[in-house]
Amino acid sequence: MDNQLHPKKVRGFCSFRYGLAVLLHFCNVVIAAQRVCLNLTMVAMVNRTDPQDLTNTSAKTEMDYVKNPVYNWSPDIQGIIFSSIFYGILAIQIPVGYLSGIYSIKKMVGSALFLSSVLSLFIPRAAQVGKTLIIVCRVAQGMAQGTVSTAQHEMWIKWAPPLERGRLTSICLSGFMLAPFIVLLVSGFICDLLGWPMVFYIFGAYGCVLCLIWFVLVYDDPKDHPCISVNEKEYIISSLAQQASSSRQSLPIKAMLKSLPLWAISLNGFAFLWTNTLLVTYTPTFINTKLHVDIKQNGLLSGLPYLFACICGLLAGQMSDYFLSRNIFNILTIRKLFTTLGLISPVIFSMCLLYLSFNFYSTVIFLTLANATTSFCLGGGLINALDIAPRYYGFLKAVTSVIGMIGGISCSTVTGLILSQGKAKDMISLGPTFLYTERVTPLGEWSCRNATSSRKKAP
Repeated sequence: MDNQLHPKKVRGFCSFRYGLAVLLHFCNVVIAAQRVCLNLTMVAMVNRTDPQDLTNTSAKTEMDYVKNPVYNWSPDIQGIIFSSIFYGILAIQIPVGYLSGIYSIKKMVGSALFLSSVLSLFIPRAAQVGKTLIIVCRVAQGMAQGTVSTAQHEMWIKWAPPLERGRLTSICLSGFMLAPFIVLLVSGFICDLLGWPMVFYIFGAYGCVLCLIWFVLVYDDPKDHPCISVNEKEYIISSLAQQASSSRQSLPIKAMLKSLPLWAISLNGFAFLWTNTLLVTYTPTFINTKLHVDIKQNGLLSGLPYLFACICGLLAGQMSDYFLSRNIFNILTIRKLFTTLGLISPVIFSMCLLYLSFNFYSTVIFLTLANATTSFCLGGGLINALDIAPRYYGFLKAVTSVIGMIGGISCSTVTGLILSQGKAKDMISLGPTFLYTERVTPLGEWSCRNATSSRKKAP
């Protein structure tokens, strides 16, 4: 390989570039947590029983309702609420992708992270006002989160040596995989002990604290960082010397539209986000309907697949860089390999979930594998734009994400409409695969306060 790719290496872990990846990892954890925490709390937020029916109940029940307010939102309204955040993300992608090449990434990401966290604190109040306001808040929160998730990619143009792109990007992007595990693990306990509004307050406060850390520690360019070592600074700059020597030019829109690799990356993003969004959004509902467990067990079982997804994502980044640095495969083969694994493996395990899950344990195993293997895409198509056009990476990532987000939006909305039909047997589409439910139950059949008494025990 070119000597530009092999400058004298410096330490990896405990370096500032890896510290930046870890900090971005936690930023992605918090914005994804603020996004998906509604998926489990929705089980507690909605109920068939009208709040007015509480007039003749005990004082304990009334206090419990104050802790866990209940709303009568139909499944199709819930689907719209779930998907509304993606409308905000979709609307902001291309503007942020363009502006990230012009303005400070530190300021853009930090400000958007703070806005998303403040809106998370406001969600419980918005729910009290009505479904319209909570949809508006989720759209605005989506715009803030879209700014964070899109603008951060521009950071790696100046911070990621070519031979470390896989592991650095997989460390930060794996935060999106870890967040559902954390949310689904702890949200059930928070709902049960403190009430579902505390879920939004906790993750909102966590985001505000992380925002302060971001503004103190992060710099846009390694050349400007006051604490980075001279060796690491020289290593990063020399690794990117050829790339940095070419200044950013006007966007070649016509060439982008004709680029088959760019379209392939976009379609990969669509397939990835369709499958991932359905699994993240409706796994609690699927487990609630299929396995009949209480909300704490639901959170644990729903979160387990995403812990393994985070691990698979980190492995994908490490393996892709290992194959590249040892010249085992070329960059094109590596990206194709991990893209194929990330798209085909979930299909296989989802089909196993449909036909081979005969008991509690087989259902959990196949659901875990179906979700975890999607993150192999972190070493494939999800970072491929950084290989083909690093100067325009931020903008290209935004364009491909717009197409991918269509998958997330349509998945949440279509599945909500399917569930609203209330048929005896329904198929929840996973693109070419399906999740089978014996009986579609409205999401609000039970809440935190009656979960123990109204659910059957797990097999």
